[in-house]
Amino acid sequence: MKKSIALLLCTALTAGMLVGCGSTAEDTAEAPATEEATDAATDATDAEATDAADAEATDAADAEATDAAEDTTAASDKTWVVATDTVFKPFEYTNSDNEFVGIDVDILAAVAEDQGFKYDLQSLGWDAAVAAVQAGQADAIMAGASITQERKDNGWIFSDGYYNATQTFVVAQGSDVKSFEDLKGKNVAVKNGTQGADYANSLKDQYGFTVTVFEDSPTMYQDVILGNSAACVEDTPIIKTSIKEGELALEVPEGMENEGADYGVGIMNADNQEFLDMFNAGLANIKANGKYDEIIAKYLD
Repeated sequence: MKKSIALLLCTALTAGMLVGCGSTAEDTAEAPATEEATDAATDATDAEATDAADAEATDAADAEATDAAEDTTAASDKTWVVATDTVFKPFEYTNSDNEFVGIDVDILAAVAEDQGFKYDLQSLGWDAAVAAVQAGQADAIMAGASITQERKDNGWIFSDGYYNATQTFVVAQGSDVKSFEDLKGKNVAVKNGTQGADYANSLKDQYGFTVTVFEDSPTMYQDVILGNSAACVEDTPIIKTSIKEGELALEVPEGMENEGADYGVGIMNADNQEFLDMFNAGLANIKANGKYDEIIAKYLD
């Protein structure tokens, strides 16, 4: 009986060991399959992440391209506000047909046509034009503004020069003033904020004259014609044009002009550099194709 029981126990234990060994083999066989499945899942996740990243990068690039296109469109649609003087003949003035014309007016129009930009030219007067640019109410000034280091030091940014002009002392017809020495003890009229004013102020102590400031050229001229001032200082092409056309009883003494400086378009906001770049490119083109010379000849020859 005991042998039978022992035999049965041995049989049971042997069967149990066989079953246990069978389970371990299956687990060992399944392990590589599980690892392969895990790797496949990881690869799929990585691929999805890469695709997502690529998609985001593409979307970002598209967005940047769209923004760039919108910026370009906005720039091309911009109307640039350009301030100028009221009377600075022959650079800007109103003719007998009540048309606002002049060298500045025609050059700006030619450059705008060449470069394809829109602009609004506002005749404000010199002081008001300067103030408008300084306050950001105008993008630029084009009013026979001389390019000087002092103006640059004060924050002005200029285009390339489009006309070189000297400044000269001007006296009434028949005046006894023939030289700087003749101005001693007398008064000289100037226009506020101009190269002419700077020229007079640089000489007043040396030659002993005083200086009175006016806001515009016509008032300054009248002060000399009426005898209140012995002379005024004006840009040479401006005053010679007015005298030639018989509009003013003034004359220009010999040897009383300076070396001159270029006129340029001025801005104060560096964000408007685009306007100067277009102006410079257009100016070069109209000089090359002869349009610039036509404009100058129209008003000065």
